[in-house]
Amino acid sequence: MSNRQITGHLTVTKVYKNGIKETIFDDSNVIVSGMGVGLSYLFAGSGSTTITDYQLDRFQLGVSGNPISLDPSTFELSGPLSSIAEYTDTSGSLSALSGKQVKTGVVSTSVFALIPFSQTTRVDESSVKFTITIDEDSANNILRDATAASLNEIGLFMKNPIGTLTEDRSFLVAFRTFSNIVKSNDFSLIFDWTLNF
Repeated sequence: MSNRQITGHLTVTKVYKNGIKETIFDDSNVIVSGMGVGLSYLFAGSGSTTITDYQLDRFQLGVSGNPISLDPSTFELSGPLSSIAEYTDTSGSLSALSGKQVKTGVVSTSVFALIPFSQTTRVDESSVKFTITIDEDSANNILRDATAASLNEIGLFMKNPIGTLTEDRSFLVAFRTFSNIVKSNDFSLIFDWTLNF
């Protein structure tokens, strides 16, 4: 039996309107306990009977990430964006929704942005790459206490491993803090996130 661990890597790139690209973060991510919980529902046959409920199809951005705190037992971002409007306006291509998130057994309402299925790529038999694009018109001018807030954390979520029928209940499965970025319409952000199973 293999003792292989799930690992991951995140690269964050700024892409300016003139096509210039700047890599601003390139490091491993943190796989958190929600991944184990979600997979235990799958392998035990005690959760959802629909395979799409185990997909990592949503994410959150946050503004309170602590680069020192990369705790694998965490269940939520420190300061996730709190409204659909913070993710996108009518000009942006990012899709966001309000949904339920499981946090140490407690279910609460959260806001997620969706990862289009076309942006999930199988790299090889044990690796999957998620390309998350925050276009020029998305996640701009986020304010906290009337001042511009920096994006500095991101988390991937499993859709609904419990298999609730009325509404999805999502689990944080991986996250990473990164260098502060005050997002504006001068550039897009590309998060290339690879998970190795």
